[in-house]
This record gives sequence, structure tokens and C-alpha cells, in this order.
Amino acid sequence: MGRIHVALFTTLDFVAQAPGGPDEDPEGFPFGGWQVPLLDETAGAQVDAAYQGVDALLLGRRTYEIFAGYWPKAEHSPFAALFNGIPKYVASRSEPDLTWEGSVHLGPDLPAAVRAIRDRHEHVKVVGSLDLFQTLLREKLFDQLDLWVHPILLGTGKKVFADGGAVPTNLALLDAPAATPKGTVHLRYGLTEGTPGTGDMDELLRNGGPEQ
Repeated sequence: MGRIHVALFTTLDFVAQAPGGPDEDPEGFPFGGWQVPLLDETAGAQVDAAYQGVDALLLGRRTYEIFAGYWPKAEHSPFAALFNGIPKYVASRSEPDLTWEGSVHLGPDLPAAVRAIRDRHEHVKVVGSLDLFQTLLREKLFDQLDLWVHPILLGTGKKVFADGGAVPTNLALLDAPAATPKGTVHLRYGLTEGTPGTGDMDELLRNGGPEQ
């Protein structure tokens, strides 16, 4: 069985809309391209490493449309050959226009389709695709979350967990490399069993504090 890794680029207030440019997803959003001034060599190396061995993309409809409009023409980017050459699986309730070579529209049973993709590939990458991520989270259908948190607050834009979209979930920190020179933090999380627990701080202190 292969692995499904989710890559998200967010601000400190968890805005994830249009990090790469003003034309990505401009609807009602004045900060398209907010990630660009915060990129540095360290962040670039981290992103490059996260795509090593990727043999399929799994995308929501909106992210697919953005990618399909950009990557087939982006010969200057080292990611173009990878993205253009591997299968692209599209999760959408409607019938998307699959103009990008190698694209496949997933059927209405998304969890079953994702499980089949995981069986078919070694390393599937989900990029952005916030609605799709909520489904994968509910169904526990991803193996790793790569989260790049950038040191800015925007106060507007589409958020990773909008309108209470998160479900109670335990995750384990797999790795947290040192912050980049411009202050971006890359956090790697994996799913764990169970749901978040609760406790009483006063009782904890009476019992000698947290375990060492």
C-alpha cells in the first residue's frame, strides 16, 4: 500500500488561499502570492525533498484548474516535468474539464477511489485542495501532513479549517526542522489512533505536574 501525503502552505491565521501568485485564486482576495516574499533557499530545499518519489497527484477541482492552467506551460520550473508526467486524479462533484494530459476524474465514492489510488501508487501528493483535505481527514485517508506555516497574518482568505471544518483527530509530530531564515516553519505530522483527550490542570498540578 502506498502513502498519501498532504502539502499545505498557510499563514499564522491558517489562510491557505493563493500562496503562489495573484492569479491563482483571486476571488475576493487581495493577497495572492503572499508566500513568494517569504521563500528562501532553505524553504525551497524542504519543498523539493517533499516531492521526492511522488508518482501521482490527488487534487480538488479548483486546485486542479489552477494547476492545469499553469504547469503544462511552465517549462522554466523543475516541477513541470514531474507534474506533467504523472497521473492527476481529480475529486469533484461536477464534471471538470480535464484538459491536462494524464488526468482522471474520480467517481462519486471518493473514499473508495482514494483507497484504490493508494493501492496503485507509491507516493501520492495532495496539494492545497482544502475541501478534499477535509474529506481525507474525516475518512483518515492520508498518512502525512506537511504543513508550512509562514510568519504573517492576513485576516482574510480561505482557511484550512473554515467554519469548523476540522474533526477531532490525534496527530503525532514526525519532524520539525529548524525555521527557515525568513521564519517559515515546516511541520510534519502523521495520523495516530483515537481522538483528543481532556484533563484538569488543577488535578495535574496536584499530582506533581506533567510527566517527564
